Amino acid sequence: MITTLFYILSAITLATAFLTIFSKNPIHSAIYLVLCFFSIAGHYLMFNAQFLAIVHVIVYSGAIMILMLFTIMLMNLNKEDEKNKSVLTQIAAVIAFCLVAFVLLATFVKAQPQLEYVTSGKDFQSIKILGQVLLNEYMVPFEFASVLLLVSMIGAVLLSKKEHINN
Repeated sequence: MITTLFYILSAITLATAFLTIFSKNPIHSAIYLVLCFFSIAGHYLMFNAQFLAIVHVIVYSGAIMILMLFTIMLMNLNKEDEKNKSVLTQIAAVIAFCLVAFVLLATFVKAQPQLEYVTSGKDFQSIKILGQVLLNEYMVPFEFASVLLLVSMIGAVLLSKKEHINN
């Protein structure tokens, strides 16, 4: 029963992730991404991580998706208004993608599992311990993530502003 549920959730997660990437309509992509987030929350529930599943649904499916939908609506993505990208821009995008993929692959290859948390006996399901770990050991990445979200919101607003020509 558990294995079947795992395979069903995995299939839903992979299908909605691919639909998010390959969908032509940005609103449909956002909806598929919400479905993907819910199926990932189902995986967390299978791991008996109820708090993480609820926080995942609230933060990602709620707040982040609202920000993404506002960004999509502010950018007014019309195919008629979109200009074709130059060859130089396309080459730069491919090079940037390859560099990011290389860094991620190198990070995953060199990553070693940390066994100290497994053997320490701490209960990471406890909200108190999770808060202490987040706000003590991981305070800087936590704040970087919040600044990154703020900058992306400001960037979306600035990109969506229309330039007025004064005659």
